[in-house]
Amino acid sequence: MKIKSLFLGLTFSVSLYAADKYSNPVIDYSLPDPSIIKGEDGYFYLYATEDIRNLPIHRSKDLVNWEFVGTAFTDATRPDFEPEGGIWAPDINKIGNKYVLYYSMSVWGGEWTCGIGCAVADRPEGPFKDCGMMFRSNGIKVQNSIDPFYIEEDGRKYLFWGSFRGIYAIELSKDGLTVKAGATPVQIAGTAYEGTYIHKRGDYYYMFASIGSCCEGLKSTYTTVVGRSKQLMGPYVDKKGDLMLDNHHEVLIHKNESFVGTGHNSEIVTDEAGNDWVLYHAVSVKNPEGRVLMLDRVSWKDGWPVVTGNAPSVSAEKPNFKTKK
Repeated sequence: MKIKSLFLGLTFSVSLYAADKYSNPVIDYSLPDPSIIKGEDGYFYLYATEDIRNLPIHRSKDLVNWEFVGTAFTDATRPDFEPEGGIWAPDINKIGNKYVLYYSMSVWGGEWTCGIGCAVADRPEGPFKDCGMMFRSNGIKVQNSIDPFYIEEDGRKYLFWGSFRGIYAIELSKDGLTVKAGATPVQIAGTAYEGTYIHKRGDYYYMFASIGSCCEGLKSTYTTVVGRSKQLMGPYVDKKGDLMLDNHHEVLIHKNESFVGTGHNSEIVTDEAGNDWVLYHAVSVKNPEGRVLMLDRVSWKDGWPVVTGNAPSVSAEKPNFKTKK
């Protein structure tokens, strides 16, 4: 769910802080709906909704200091199945020897014409070749078909997606580029959610999602929530055992006096000390233009993820990554 580009003139951002500390935001311009993957070159590559046109790519070795490396597409190569649409909420994955980028394409309010496509590249920085639309809301009969998330289990490939009209899942083809022949959508969670990400840890699958409004500046109510299940396809529940299908969940990150609209988290990254970290976006109270990139540590307590204070940090200890020369 996105707003128009505000930062077309920016070329890169590098954050410099004390040796053992970092400050939020780690990138102080609009990079909504982040998705991250580690490349073979040792860099983490981050992709975000195209508030920077054609879908920006940044890279970092420590999750704190980032540089802009380009865009996934150009005006000539960008997807066009929704000609006036924006490219929203990417999800990056390595499938076989290819980097596969799932994306949403929509105009604001186009809940029956939006859809999900994919693109492939040999390297995480691209260039990406668009494979076109996988499905559209009015074809697959799921309203507001945006916010894709890919996951594999037992050699089978699945796509989860949805935005405030239910979270759904469907099986994909062996190469992950199309819907498996004969597959039909299955509803996994209720109508409170969008921006799904599923993380497997121990015996549980954890479904992270966002509730509330993403894009109203300082009035945004976006909040990161979570439920868990022992099966990929659910049922996902809160601590009381109530169903995410009925819109029950636990709150992971909510607003504080420095940041509001805290949502749409990335994949969880584990550092070399075994600590887990998550990127997400928020609106800065000091600089409320766009949705800036945030980083916080995720701890685990009694089988549930926890962020200190259930709110964004302003300054915290850095992730533990050795810097290679």
